[in-house]
Amino acid sequence: MSHSTDAPDTGASEHTAHPLTAGRPPELLPIGGGAHLRRRRLADAAALNAAVLANLDHLRPYMPWAANAPTLPESEQLSVRGEQVWDEGTDFMYLLGLDAEPALVIGGFGLHGRLGPGALEIGYWVHREHTGRGLATAAARALTGAALALPGITRAEIHCDESNTASAAVPRKLGYTLDRIDSAAPTAPAETGRKMIWVTGS
Repeated sequence: MSHSTDAPDTGASEHTAHPLTAGRPPELLPIGGGAHLRRRRLADAAALNAAVLANLDHLRPYMPWAANAPTLPESEQLSVRGEQVWDEGTDFMYLLGLDAEPALVIGGFGLHGRLGPGALEIGYWVHREHTGRGLATAAARALTGAALALPGITRAEIHCDESNTASAAVPRKLGYTLDRIDSAAPTAPAETGRKMIWVTGS
């Protein structure tokens, strides 16, 4: 789980005021292993809400937005905002799903524009029943390629707390470079306040 993901229920207000790119990533990204990333839509709000509620204990150690259980109207509101920021070209929100069960949500991923011009930050979480299968790595690989293919985007980053070894394994496997470790006030129970900044691109 990358701390940076806004997944279902936060981060919609953390977007840049202007489009970061004139392009848009694919709305559907096959990642292999019978799984895919698809653009987050309002129609997915109920399935997303159910997935988050089923994973609150799994998410709370590193996800500040998981401190409180989201209501369905809250998930719907954030899904609407997610569609808006996609169209505005500032953030691109995805859901992780299984090809054999198209309506199912087993994770949340995103390309976030909060780093400023030329860069997108990848955030992610995966349902506790689907961890350990390489899905986060495969999805982050697909998002890295999609991000760097966008006009004006030359860098992708993944941020996670130093203690979040599972999350840090993803950029390491993908060949990201650990650029630095920043001090940051902890925002979730398991955080140490040492944020790893992983970078690929220029």
